[in-house]
Amino acid sequence: MIDAITPLVVTLDEAPNIARTLDKLTWARRIVVVDSGSVDGTIEILKRYPQVDRFDRTFDSFAEQCNFGLAQVQTEWVLSLDADYELSDDLVRELAELKPQTAAGFRASFVYRIDGRSLRGTIYPPRIVLYRVRGASYRNEGHGHRLALDGEVRDLDGVIYHDDRKPLSRWLASQQRYAEMEANHLLAAAPGSLSLSGRLRRMAWPAPILVFPYVLIAKRCVLDGRHGWYYSLQRLVWEILIALNIIDQKLRRSPTPDPTVFSGVKASNNRRRLIG
Repeated sequence: MIDAITPLVVTLDEAPNIARTLDKLTWARRIVVVDSGSVDGTIEILKRYPQVDRFDRTFDSFAEQCNFGLAQVQTEWVLSLDADYELSDDLVRELAELKPQTAAGFRASFVYRIDGRSLRGTIYPPRIVLYRVRGASYRNEGHGHRLALDGEVRDLDGVIYHDDRKPLSRWLASQQRYAEMEANHLLAAAPGSLSLSGRLRRMAWPAPILVFPYVLIAKRCVLDGRHGWYYSLQRLVWEILIALNIIDQKLRRSPTPDPTVFSGVKASNNRRRLIG
């Protein structure tokens, strides 16, 4: 099974992360990397791994980058990873022993890490990471992308570590862009098609109020010390940015008041005061 899997990674200035991702993929005969124009040393790191087959493509969207990458995969299965993912040893062993039978794909859960330290909880959702290439495709959805896959999806026992060590300034800049995209998606979608979290975000005010205590207390990140507080604050900032973009768009869509209407109302009120 493991010889039938090609890892696929999309990169853009991932020098702080990519080596840890590739170090857990030494079992792969070939690794497809789609780079979007890295200038921070990512390319030099990729060259240290002989299995890496790099393709340079100007970024237009996550879905298009992934679909391009899928077209370069020559095996039956693909392992789709972000450049800040790190496979656990248990998951690597599981891949070697996997018997997919009729399954079309496999879903993995994540352990969130802050600067290498694993947190007790996360709101990062499970994701289909291993799937058959044939018939698979991505479409853009909000700030991210969603996989379209026909067939049975099973759960993997091994986890993936999510550990993004890029600078905070880079994280903030990307969240600003992503929040605008997410707000556009939420406002354009039919309310009935959204999940509970999507509906709360669309309302703008509930999500920022709820997310901080939910992550800190319900997910027990308060027990992770400064790392847990950092993650909880990150989630709060993310929800605030989405809420601000939604409110901003709603304000901009509101019709501009007609000044003649207000002048007429004002004159009418003045006459009432004079008569009274």
